[in-house]
Amino acid sequence: MTRTPIYCDYNAGAPLRAEAAVAMARAMAQAGNASSVHSFGRRARAQIEDAREKIGAGVGAAAENVVFTSGASEALQLAMTSAGAASLIISAVEHDAVFEHATRGLKADRVAPVDANGVLDLEALARLLADAPKPALVALQLANNETGVIQPVPKVAALCRERGALLLVDAAQAFGRIPVDIADLDATYLVVSSHKLGGPTGVGALILAPGAPFATTRFGGGQERGRRPGTENAGAIVGFGVAVEWALRDLAEESARVAALRDRFEAGLPGDAVVFGADAKRLPNTSNFALPGLAAETAVIAMDLEGVAISSGAACSSGKVRSSRVLAAMRVEAALAKAALRVSFGHESKESDVDEALNALAKITARRAQGAAA
Repeated sequence: MTRTPIYCDYNAGAPLRAEAAVAMARAMAQAGNASSVHSFGRRARAQIEDAREKIGAGVGAAAENVVFTSGASEALQLAMTSAGAASLIISAVEHDAVFEHATRGLKADRVAPVDANGVLDLEALARLLADAPKPALVALQLANNETGVIQPVPKVAALCRERGALLLVDAAQAFGRIPVDIADLDATYLVVSSHKLGGPTGVGALILAPGAPFATTRFGGGQERGRRPGTENAGAIVGFGVAVEWALRDLAEESARVAALRDRFEAGLPGDAVVFGADAKRLPNTSNFALPGLAAETAVIAMDLEGVAISSGAACSSGKVRSSRVLAAMRVEAALAKAALRVSFGHESKESDVDEALNALAKITARRAQGAAA
């Protein structure tokens, strides 16, 4: 009997929601460019605008301030290049889409440190804001993609407001898992992603606060109110809107359910397990942990062979594994960081998935112990 694989990697990408798949299939079966004035084009335009309304409403923003992009990475870089800021300040644990873009031409003293739990050092940020050329743009994740640690964005926003700085909030991992509201966060720019919450890959959005500076740097067909040219991917946008609608239904109840799964998983880990960011506020679905002495790349492959998909805390480049930059910023010892693993749950996850993952992990650790004793 073939086992059904267990998926525990929602932070990499959630399974496509059935409702989104149905809506996408219908939209993609219809002819029409949304920029055309005939009935086919108007129908495509109406579908895109319906999705724009849903996504804007989901973060407390006006629909006209939602700019569709190819994903969160593009949206983040669109904000950074279009804000017109004189300087850019980021945290040491930002996603590579921000970190690599920023650090190519950024002095190291404009990277704000974090504490041992991965939470931004607010005093250090205040010093950076005081010294940075103005206006400054601060780019900060609402929740980290590796650890799930949630940043004190409203406090950061208050510092930004005091110093006349702009604030770009990366909510790609948070949206659909915890409440996200652009006004409550006091963000100038907000970025969300489709495939993290059960929509299709290849679509995201940059959301602008009222009056947010935005200097057009791209030109073409004038789509997205001239802010992001190129024919809209109507099918993906429709799927994104439907996924948002379903992800936000009963959000509090679903967050509590998924948090219980995460807690069940962590309670079942071996006694020597180390959970990163455990003393900070985290996303309800994410656990980043290490079992000392168990190499992450070995564990990910072994878990996959057991039918359980998880991810490593290490990033791969050209076949070489390097330790997590996020954990290094949290001052995690290098050997332990190389053992970092991440599980993340979501809308299709069940208690049995957690138990299967723990059973597979127990098999792997038992084999490791046997090998060490041999």
